Amino acid sequence: MTLNLASLFERVAAAVPDRPALSCGDRELTFTELDGRAGTVAARLHAAGVRPGDHVGVHLLNGIEFVETLLGCLKISAVPININYRYTDRELHHLYTDAGITALVVGAEFAPAAARVADDCPALRSVFVVRTGDAPDEAPRWPSGVEVTDHDADGSLPAPAVERSTDDHYMIYTGGTTGLPKGVIWRQEDFYFAALSGGNPYGEPHRTPEALAAAAAASPPIGYLLTPPLMHGAAAYTLFTALFMGASTILMRRFEPVEALRLIDRHKPLIVAVVGDAIARPLADAIRAHDGEYDLSSVKVLGSGGAILSRSVQEEFAELIPGIFVNNGFGASESGVDGRISVGDDGLMRLAANPRVIVVDAEMQAVKPGSDEIGHVARTGHVPLGYHNDPVKTAATFPVIDGKRWAILGDMARVEEDGTVVVLGRGSGCINSGGEKIFPEEVEQALKSHPAVMDALVAGVADDRFGERVAAAVELRPDAAPPIVDELRAHCRTHLAGYKIPAVIAFTGAIVRSPSGKADYRWAKRFLTETTS
Repeated sequence: MTLNLASLFERVAAAVPDRPALSCGDRELTFTELDGRAGTVAARLHAAGVRPGDHVGVHLLNGIEFVETLLGCLKISAVPININYRYTDRELHHLYTDAGITALVVGAEFAPAAARVADDCPALRSVFVVRTGDAPDEAPRWPSGVEVTDHDADGSLPAPAVERSTDDHYMIYTGGTTGLPKGVIWRQEDFYFAALSGGNPYGEPHRTPEALAAAAAASPPIGYLLTPPLMHGAAAYTLFTALFMGASTILMRRFEPVEALRLIDRHKPLIVAVVGDAIARPLADAIRAHDGEYDLSSVKVLGSGGAILSRSVQEEFAELIPGIFVNNGFGASESGVDGRISVGDDGLMRLAANPRVIVVDAEMQAVKPGSDEIGHVARTGHVPLGYHNDPVKTAATFPVIDGKRWAILGDMARVEEDGTVVVLGRGSGCINSGGEKIFPEEVEQALKSHPAVMDALVAGVADDRFGERVAAAVELRPDAAPPIVDELRAHCRTHLAGYKIPAVIAFTGAIVRSPSGKADYRWAKRFLTETTS
């Protein structure tokens, strides 16, 4: 048996058949029940003409239907395509047409938006509508020739026999926060090792299906509360990791902080998964506001992926839940899980030395430890094959050098004497002010350490003298006394060099982020430019 995602899940399901695998709302499935429902999805997709390698759109909120569809696609070697339900028609049109979907599983509430772009999807033949949400007032008008039926995964049909491979694809469309979304293509074996830590995030990877299943059976049942949307890569990483560990995953259809506390009280998860401060800070506020109302004693780990937790939020959780372990994960759709970030007293984000992760210069040479040279974070070994339909960006991000494929990430970094990587931030967001390079993430960390600040995003705005000025969009806590701008600047000055202090601070009712908590820097730059013009 190969290291194929569907085959690995089936092996684990057979090893822990009666354990709870998944719950959402009042519904709960064991591993056997989830496997059966995924098999029915596979059978219905196959009957609709979906074949190995075909792309199937998954346009859903979190829920059991999302997970059974994901696994059902993999069972017949089809490629599930994650679709962001918050996209505009323009973004949806790009994603649908770029992916070339042949089938679509869509929530009824999103069907009108999907139908508006379906005319430009010539390969689309079948649509399965999930009716768990709000139905539109009028039935969407789908193109002629597209068969539309209700989603039904009652577990009555077995999955058809399809030859699977470690070379089957798994694709993640990036969030598109700095441009149009791009599909990152993984071999499933590479995805298993790089993104899922070989089924063992706390030790050596399991290199065979037998070893993975045996470890799941031997592990005591634990629970993961998954707060972010599954349509984003970081959440999918956590979902598969939990399934492969034989753990129970508790889903929220949409994140709501107090509901998260109720779910912790009810299900007693060991691990709570978030995406940065955008989810963790409201959760911390809810814990404080409902002190003692909910039993949170089961929670031993707060895990973040997809966005970095600020030091101030980590300290707040350490106070609220004594003894909690905070795993501040660092990674990307283009590289998987690259390690754990620690945020020091100096506000710098450090990544422990890792033989698979290095910092390279423009000539793809390793940056010398202890130098001040800034390069790009890079990874080799188990990395993606490239971007779907984009050979130019594939060549730039995933170059093959001396027969070895690399993933060159957008994160800029330098290397300290002991090999520790200091992650500075995304190169695409770097601000050039009078020749000085300022990374937004460092300024955001300083701002968010002020007790009145709920969230912040930093971007450069045009300046006649310096080329760009540092500007910050700031969302205040609802119950905080509004600080004056000079007070925030003075606070930042205790953390940052003078040239990094925001020249512009604009207050907003809400920072715009993706549903998973990722920063929308296009919005920040537009908002700050309009504020200063």
